[in-house]
Amino acid sequence: MREILFGAAYYDEYMPCERLDKDVEMMKKAGINTVRIAESTWSTCEPQEGVFDFSHVERVMDAMEKAGIHVIIGTPTYAVPAWMVKSHPDVLATTVKGRGIYGSRQIMDITHPVYRYYGERVIRKLMEHTAHRKCVIGFQLDNETKYYGTAGKNVQEKFVKYLREKFQGNLDEMNREFGLDYWSNRIDAWEDFPDVRGTINGSLGAEFEKFQRSLVDEYLKWQAEIVKEYKREDQFITHNFDFEWRGYSYGVQPDVNHFHAAEALTVAGVDIYYPSQDDLTGTEIAFGGDMTRSLKQKNYLVLETEAQGYPDWTPYKGQLRLQAYSHLASGANSVMYWHWHSIHNALETYWKGLLSHDFQENETYREACVIGKEFSRIGAHLVNLKKENKAAILVSNEALTGLKWFGIEATAAGNHGIGYNDVVRWVYDTLYRMNVECDFIWPESEGLGRYKLIVAPALYAAPDALLERLNRYVREGGILLATFKSAFSNENLKVSHEIQPHILRSCLGVRYHQFTFPKHTGLAGKITEGLGRQEAQIFMELLLPEGAEILASYDHYNWQEYAALTKNSYGKGKAYYIGCMTSRELLEAVFRDALKEAGIEESHEKFPVIVRKGENDFGREICYYLNYSPGTQKAAYKGCAGKNLLTEEKFGRDDVISLSPWGLAVIEEERSPEGRERKL
Repeated sequence: MREILFGAAYYDEYMPCERLDKDVEMMKKAGINTVRIAESTWSTCEPQEGVFDFSHVERVMDAMEKAGIHVIIGTPTYAVPAWMVKSHPDVLATTVKGRGIYGSRQIMDITHPVYRYYGERVIRKLMEHTAHRKCVIGFQLDNETKYYGTAGKNVQEKFVKYLREKFQGNLDEMNREFGLDYWSNRIDAWEDFPDVRGTINGSLGAEFEKFQRSLVDEYLKWQAEIVKEYKREDQFITHNFDFEWRGYSYGVQPDVNHFHAAEALTVAGVDIYYPSQDDLTGTEIAFGGDMTRSLKQKNYLVLETEAQGYPDWTPYKGQLRLQAYSHLASGANSVMYWHWHSIHNALETYWKGLLSHDFQENETYREACVIGKEFSRIGAHLVNLKKENKAAILVSNEALTGLKWFGIEATAAGNHGIGYNDVVRWVYDTLYRMNVECDFIWPESEGLGRYKLIVAPALYAAPDALLERLNRYVREGGILLATFKSAFSNENLKVSHEIQPHILRSCLGVRYHQFTFPKHTGLAGKITEGLGRQEAQIFMELLLPEGAEILASYDHYNWQEYAALTKNSYGKGKAYYIGCMTSRELLEAVFRDALKEAGIEESHEKFPVIVRKGENDFGREICYYLNYSPGTQKAAYKGCAGKNLLTEEKFGRDDVISLSPWGLAVIEEERSPEGRERKL
């Protein structure tokens, strides 16, 4: 890719009046060079079974091709037409709540053969109309795909087959591994397999969720294989992954294993939404970007992000521009808004696009014009940003599911409180504010040794082989930082009957037999010096060092004999263990020590100034300075002699950069690639 894709989703079908020519004119003025079309238009493209009408798609492609604007075609399969459900009501997913009722999107059984039949047909028809067009640069498979809770008869039959293969037909082995003797849940004939929707067994339930996630992998691969029959060599295949949703993009997606699902794609894509106005921190942009970049270890596409969005997201002056460059700073090759215009009916009427309902220029649109002009001028220097991060966070869908079944704060009164993603974001957000860039890795990831520091937050469920790999990583010189609730059960949520933390006891140099919830429990030790009163939060393990250095102990009359934070030498490396949740400032102190041990240089800047770096296609370092605050901030430039690509201002090492409120600087070093050893 040689340019930044800057654009928006565009739906001619939704327009209340004739707008196409005027919209193209306004897009050109804004520097928009790409639109996404067709993804949610099945009922428009096929208004009745076997009756096709691609006129909206054709006329938009004609207009964009004439204007020199790229088009990404989305397969329209994530919202099924009414005629299909009328004729085949069983295409709607059966979930724990029963059969769905037509109306919303993403309510179908993605495995259903009738749905697949019609889905393949409309994809093929769409491809016949679009794949050959010059303006079409790629294809987006479906939209934010998940398994939608599908658990009907056909899905459960597939699950039983999956279990028979997993346990090689050995029911005794399955009963033993899942602990099904409990409450008489034992199964002694495959024909007796019960409806999994009612299970109270966490191992069986979590395995079913893992199987359901695999349905998404197969579904996207199925669509990709169809698209491949039509696409040109120069056209990409992508998908817009999303995250756990808490009113905005928050954490690891519970219903999709992004690492597995991304195998069907030639380039990973993502949708990222985040709090704005006074709540804008850039954390979700960085988190979503780092995770998506890590899927294929290369640049990715932001296929949806907010322009105006809901009223509390309407950006302050400068924020749209800051957000756009923040995406690029994580390695994105595109910034595309949901959506161009604000629609006038239906559920997302007030999820506003670049243009409001009146279609007139507004402050957000005018700021997009600034962004578009800058991307056109300097985009070649920003596209394909390469990163060589030395820190990584290990994430796991199995750990996420396990801690949903067996919550961190669960009591006899119920399963409630924080979850896996809270712990992930606790460590990620702290590193982000310290300006420590990181990748994400998964249990199947190869090459752990390329990272100097690996953070394993709440790795509750993990196969022994992964724990042995982490031991070996430390023994060979790596720095590991693990938190409470790690190494507790295997991949089937079978809790280890050995002393905790099971296999990681070797590298961590600690053991524990009990855990509890902290009440008025302080933390004291050399790592807490100068931080004021520190307290254990949420959950605490009562650690007994076995050679590990105590960084902090519990300051409580009943728990004072136990350690809370430890550091252990193991082989050539070091392993840290955080036995309780702490304040962010204490976690920062632990990270500072770990970064020093790992030989990772600590940044001179801290939030609200965010610094992100990479190497561009010219072999030069690009350094982004991002001000996530309403006040002017100062930062010291630490690179070689360079210039701000946005202003042409020159900077030397240690020169002070002044960042306006919600402002930024993008500095490219001026030294030629021959002037230094190019990074490999």
